[in-house]
Amino acid sequence: MISPEDIEKLIRPELKVMKAYTPIEPTDVLSQHTDIPEQNVIKLDGNENPYGCSPRVKQALADYAYYHLYPDPEQRVLRKALEKHTGTSSEYILAGSGSDELIDLVLRLFIEPGDKVIDCPPTFGMYTFSTNVCGGKVVSIPRKQDFSIDVAAIKKALDKQTKVIFIASPNNPSGNVIPEKAILELLNSPTVVVIDEAYFEFSGVTVAPLVPKFPNLIVLRTFSKWAGLAGLRVGYGILPINTVKHLMKIKQPYNVNTAAQVAALESLKDMSYLRGTIKAIVTERERLLTKLGQLSWLKVYPSQANFILCSVLNNKAKMIHKGLQKKGIFVRYFDTPQLKDFLRISVGKPEHTDSLIATLKEIC
Repeated sequence: MISPEDIEKLIRPELKVMKAYTPIEPTDVLSQHTDIPEQNVIKLDGNENPYGCSPRVKQALADYAYYHLYPDPEQRVLRKALEKHTGTSSEYILAGSGSDELIDLVLRLFIEPGDKVIDCPPTFGMYTFSTNVCGGKVVSIPRKQDFSIDVAAIKKALDKQTKVIFIASPNNPSGNVIPEKAILELLNSPTVVVIDEAYFEFSGVTVAPLVPKFPNLIVLRTFSKWAGLAGLRVGYGILPINTVKHLMKIKQPYNVNTAAQVAALESLKDMSYLRGTIKAIVTERERLLTKLGQLSWLKVYPSQANFILCSVLNNKAKMIHKGLQKKGIFVRYFDTPQLKDFLRISVGKPEHTDSLIATLKEIC
């Protein structure tokens, strides 16, 4: 009989030593960690929408009568609705189970073992994670001190094995937008350029209209942040038509489940409500930015997303992070060479800001 050791030998060696992606925890788990009631947890670590989804989404999900049937594998109604929403023909659009799935699909389409993917850290960890899973090689081109990308260094690193460049704009965790001029410069290379616009709705800055003009440009977006659908996992890409055709072939047939499609469609029908929550988040972002900037031991970075990155100047980021947790306030803590003693704070409701600031003053 085959042994566990024999099975272990069959696993790809690079995956055995690969670091796992570290996800954030849901409120019920955070509550258990701290013995604080779930309803009292202030969750500012996941860049989620604190106002939740449109009320119409909840009603639509309750009223839907066909959960026993498979969803449309080609997402036709959703893609048509996204055509109206984005101003781009549905031929250029593909939906996914969150934009995370689209990151994985793009890499599976283009990357063979050993091919290179350029990443610009500090940035979203899924680019490195998915590249490793797909057998690619990550080439890291660090961002500059102001978190702008180093276009010259990226271009210098390009070679025949470089297939994909990932750029988040606004960038996670720094919140800054990449100028279109820099993106156009990268589009002149024989490489697929993926612009991740997960936080586009909070910045209003996009390069999506350029997709029909550039066969190597891919723009990714998600309903997780602005529409409050993080738990339903639905995102979409605006991609060249030929790329959409190939991705349709390799994706799972029913990759966007029925509930996610219903929720996304209903969200697009209730844009007046969702624009209101986006406006509330942007307004609160500016208030939070001001409040954090008044703390002398923080260096606060401007943001065009729904979170704010802070450098803790007194080397007490870990202590502050734990101190906030004890009070039921959860933020993201970073302790890497590029982000030594940093905190990323998602924008919550005004009362969340007030509790956060009061607790920070109490801790320090």
